[in-house]
Formats: sequence, structure tokens, C-alpha cells
Amino acid sequence: MTTWQTVLLGAVAGLTIFLGLLMGRVRTKARPTKTFLNGFSAGILVFLFFDILQNATAPLERAVRASHWGRVTGLSAVYAAGIGIGLLGLLYVSRLWRQRPAAVKGSLGPGAMAVAEAHTTLQQEAMRVGMSIAAGIGLHNFSEGLAIGQAAHSSRLSLAYLLVIGFGLHNATEGFGIVGPLAAADAHPSWGWLLAAGAIGGGPTFLGTLLGTSITSTYVFVAFLALAAGAILYVVGELFAAGRRLSWEISLWGILAGFALGLATDMILVGAGV
Repeated sequence: MTTWQTVLLGAVAGLTIFLGLLMGRVRTKARPTKTFLNGFSAGILVFLFFDILQNATAPLERAVRASHWGRVTGLSAVYAAGIGIGLLGLLYVSRLWRQRPAAVKGSLGPGAMAVAEAHTTLQQEAMRVGMSIAAGIGLHNFSEGLAIGQAAHSSRLSLAYLLVIGFGLHNATEGFGIVGPLAAADAHPSWGWLLAAGAIGGGPTFLGTLLGTSITSTYVFVAFLALAAGAILYVVGELFAAGRRLSWEISLWGILAGFALGLATDMILVGAGV
């Protein structure tokens, strides 16, 4: 398999994220439905968070068992720094984002203006959270691309094909995770917004595959997984807060459903021997 054939497979695995993103164009006015979708998004991310931590921790555990203490120290530093940067980085970026003034079009009276501004602010907040989710998922998908590229680079073609199929299926569910908060806020993203979110969330699979065909670095692998874990942990907190405001009971059912779907797609990978 040539390098560009491998990269093309990585791009296919990343592009499936648009299948889930298309749900962002579905309009619904039912509050319970919007609340459930917000929880569903959180559930997918909760599963993804634990799955990412498991994969990020595995190289560190192997180093401890082998008593390679220099490697343990290096990986531990990368691991901790990655989670810290992913978690706190989104916090400070979000603060800057919130400082941007909201523009409300049209001529409205004082009362109507206040309602319109509140609704616009809520929708902008949902867009911000959705794009934050895309960023966290993008970091995770970069590490998936690394796995695809490294498998092909080491001539394990059957594993590379299985990774493309499995990650492609998993990425489709991640698209739901990105647009869940938008549904809860009754925000209807433009095609341009969905394209940007897909590029941020799915594009790194392509980039990771490209890098993985040329280098093999456990430190890079752990770094991007840790960054993704920190970013997703921040976003899950945001979604939980929104769920409590809407309906915690419905949100919990959505979280359960999202977690179950994430687990099911992961078990497909396990059953395929990946």
C-alpha cells in the first residue's frame, strides 16, 4: 500500500463524522427531545473520555512494568501536561469567546430586545460548546489517524483496514456529539458551520494518518490522547450543566443512551480484533 493510499483511507475514516453532523440541520421544537439530545451528546463523550484515558495510560503502564523509569517520567510529564492544557486551554479560550458582543438584528422594543438577546446568547453559547467538542474530538481523531498510519507503515495491512472501518463507524457517532448542544439551544447551524466543525473534528484523522506513515512516536500518541481527554472533560462539564438546567432526569436517559452507543461501536472494534 502506498503512502497516499493509506492517507486516503484515513481521510475516509475522518469524513464519516459528517454523517452525524447532518443531524444539526434537523429542526425540533420539543423541549424533551432537545434535552435528550444534549444528554445523548454528553453520553457519547463520557464513553469517549474513558476510552481515551485507557489508551493513553496503556503505554505508561507498560513502561512501569518494564521498569523503564526514564520513559515513565517522560510519559507521565506528557500525560499530565496534555490533560492540563486540554482542560484549562478550553476554559481560557471560552472566556475570550464569551467576551465577544452579541449582535441582534432588527428594530425591537426593550422587552423584546432582552428576550431576543438572551436567545441569541444561548445559541451562540451552544455554537461555542459544539465547536469545543469538535476540537476535542479532533485531537482524539489525530491519534486514531496515527494508529492507521503506523499500522500501514509496519505492513500490517489487515489491521489498517480494520482500523479504518472501525474508526469510520465510531466517527459517525461523534458527529452526533458535536451537534447535541445545538439542538438543546434550538440553534440551527449553517452549512458553513457544519463544514468547519467536520474539518476540525474529522480532518485530524487525515493528518494523523499522514504523520503515522512516516514516524512512530509513543510520546506524540500519548500527548494527543491526553489533550483530547482534557478537552472532552471540560466539555462534558458544560453539557452536564446545561442538562441540569433543562431536565436532569431526561438528560440522564440521554447520557445512558449515548454511552451505550459509544460502547456498542467500540465492541464492534473489539469483535473485529482491533
